Amino acid sequence: MLQLSTSFLLRIAFWVVTVLLVGLASGQPPALQQGQQRQAASPSPAAKPSPSPDNQIVRPTSEPYTGGLSIFEDLKRAENLQIDRVMDILSLREGSAVADIGAGSGWFTVRAAQRVGPQGLVYAVEINEEYVKHIKSRAEKESISNIRTILGKEDDPLLPAASVDAILLLKTYHEFSKPLNMLRTMGKALRKDGLLGIIDRNGAGDDHGLGKDVVIKEASRAGFSLMAEHDFVKPDNMDYFLVFRKTGAP
Repeated sequence: MLQLSTSFLLRIAFWVVTVLLVGLASGQPPALQQGQQRQAASPSPAAKPSPSPDNQIVRPTSEPYTGGLSIFEDLKRAENLQIDRVMDILSLREGSAVADIGAGSGWFTVRAAQRVGPQGLVYAVEINEEYVKHIKSRAEKESISNIRTILGKEDDPLLPAASVDAILLLKTYHEFSKPLNMLRTMGKALRKDGLLGIIDRNGAGDDHGLGKDVVIKEASRAGFSLMAEHDFVKPDNMDYFLVFRKTGAP
């Protein structure tokens, strides 16, 4: 019985010595080695998350117009677009502040400036620096003092917060590559009960037009609600005029 116990104890001692020698040879106790192996096998930290889908729009867009400005100055344009009626619907009156985003030659900017009078203000926003210079020069030549030009960004018109009563996008929305960002920043620029007007033509996005249902859906995602819809701006029913009011942060 004693002989068996001694043999058993010798085996146990041999096993303990072997384990200790293995741990010493590796420089770490066996338990720590196993912990390191488990740590190495665990998944690596997650990569930086991609932008929220709420900021993304995947659809065709048109390249911003960079051609001659005379195209905006058609003598029949005011009549065809019924621009005075547009300004009535946007509640532009003496003393109002309005933004013309994608102002081009300043065609609407000048008309809005005349409507709101010297106590009002019109922000002419463009991402094309040459167009901004043109509008500045035009305002000086025509002695219009209530126009302020802004060189905007692709995703931000850089309008002051709560600065305008109305915004008009005249044949511009289909060029926005980041429409949700633009809409949200415009929402911040609108005063309480301010209106956003979008005039565009039905199209596929990359043909200088965009379906009105797409515009309505995107505006809703950005915190706007559709207040009115008009089709009087062109007799061919290709153009539409949508009027939105912001409903709050989406």
